[in-house]
Amino acid sequence: MNHSRFDARALRWCDVPPYQAVLAETDWRSLETACGSGEDLPRVLALLLELDPEVQVSALSELGELVGHQNTVYGATAPVAVYVAGILAHPAAMTLRPYRAIPVRAALLSWLASTAYGASDETVGRIQQYVPGFLADGPLAAFRDLRPVLYRAVAPFLQDPHEDVREAAVVAALILAEHPALAEHRDHLAVHARAVLDTGSRDADRRVAWKALEAWGHCDPGPEPLQEEAWDGGPHSDGRGDLEPPF
Repeated sequence: MNHSRFDARALRWCDVPPYQAVLAETDWRSLETACGSGEDLPRVLALLLELDPEVQVSALSELGELVGHQNTVYGATAPVAVYVAGILAHPAAMTLRPYRAIPVRAALLSWLASTAYGASDETVGRIQQYVPGFLADGPLAAFRDLRPVLYRAVAPFLQDPHEDVREAAVVAALILAEHPALAEHRDHLAVHARAVLDTGSRDADRRVAWKALEAWGHCDPGPEPLQEEAWDGGPHSDGRGDLEPPF
């Protein structure tokens, strides 16, 4: 990349690049955020690898404001998501969140799920009712092209021994698997979706599972578990401590 503008389309059939390369070789200053330039993003992203969980969750919260404010996809959203995907296997992702014995990895996966929902078929379809053709180009289309790359980073955690990590990975994978190139994975993911629908404790997560099963033509999973829009706060938004990020 060599300090170039981030090219999401060039990555779409690749594995997630090393997070160090994404951090060092992206021209963050040239990318849009909710607060203007992305020049401050390298500092915030680096904080995700601190071993202090309070610092990590605060950084995730700040990222949500910078590149996911009101579920909007900005120019900087795609490289930030690639960086987050790239650190899922980092030892720092196993730090336990404040007040809850849950690895930060679950929060990272949940952040990816919330971000992916901002570019999901459901969200895009709703907006296109009012702004036809808005998806033709730009940050939203670029992020949607990245879904296969992000899926490959999420998939190893679908059977994680930690329940919260596993459920967060399933929810993220279900949203990302809307991409046509990931259709072959849907039968496998349907098994995980049913597990979330049957045993998941969070209505937002269960709604994602229900929607996926319905859209993919699997047998009727029953009534939708939550009728209203539960994703304004994102997945795993309930029961958070004061230091938990707002997603």
